[in-house]
Amino acid sequence: MSKPVKSAAELIAMARAELKVHADCPDGIEISVISNADSWEFRAAADAGTVAKPGYPECVAMLVQIGDQLGKQYELKD
Repeated sequence: MSKPVKSAAELIAMARAELKVHADCPDGIEISVISNADSWEFRAAADAGTVAKPGYPECVAMLVQIGDQLGKQYELKD
């Protein structure tokens, strides 16, 4: 049974919505989707000022967890 397909933009929007509910993330975090073979994952990036803000490490950790969950539910659209 195949999983539903979502675009990178849709997956990022879903991740941002989850982060708003579960974490107090600083503004300025860029989220991207990295595809490899038959899976995908989120990547977070930010400037040094954003990285230094309280909550950034927790936000990135939460993003990894969200990506794990969404990766089990959705395929990435090419």
